[in-house]
Amino acid sequence: MVSSIRLTPHLPPQSWYLIAGVTLSTLNKPDEIPHVFQDAIERDGGSQQTQLDIARRMREALVKAAAIGGLPKSINALLALKKVTPQALVDEPLNYSPTGRSVELYDVPSSHIMQRGQSFFDQIYGKVSKRVMGQMDHSGTEDLGMTARLMYGYILSNTSVLSPAESSFVLLAGLIPQDVKPLALCAFSY
Repeated sequence: MVSSIRLTPHLPPQSWYLIAGVTLSTLNKPDEIPHVFQDAIERDGGSQQTQLDIARRMREALVKAAAIGGLPKSINALLALKKVTPQALVDEPLNYSPTGRSVELYDVPSSHIMQRGQSFFDQIYGKVSKRVMGQMDHSGTEDLGMTARLMYGYILSNTSVLSPAESSFVLLAGLIPQDVKPLALCAFSY
């Protein structure tokens, strides 16, 4: 699987390990995540900084995958990844975070984050974004639309570590193995 993903044309550069990791996480195969990470380090991680970037990108993809595959699967995948991640490549709690989410949570107005999330949602779903969000808002509970807005605002639209295109591929990598209905896959535009 990894070889075929790595050689797929039109993927953002160095995104093969993100897609493989998220797919394995969604399939609840956390024990396979370390193999993907180690392969990425061996193939693409020459310098210490490049290895740190690979580790951060892999962790960010697995965090974003929680929105699609579920938090318990992401937890298992991230803990499996941490077991094989050298200490120099681990971002410790309460230290610098490359995503800046803790700063956003406390220091950035929520209206700004929610607008960023809506813009990202609109980019992902394109011309059907209003219809998709409207269906969630009218699903029998307004909380479905609110949940989507919170996930897109605070988690998915943060592009500090992964580009919008990479984030889009992460979402697709989590949706496809779950065999979701066409609405969720209808208009990814990156």
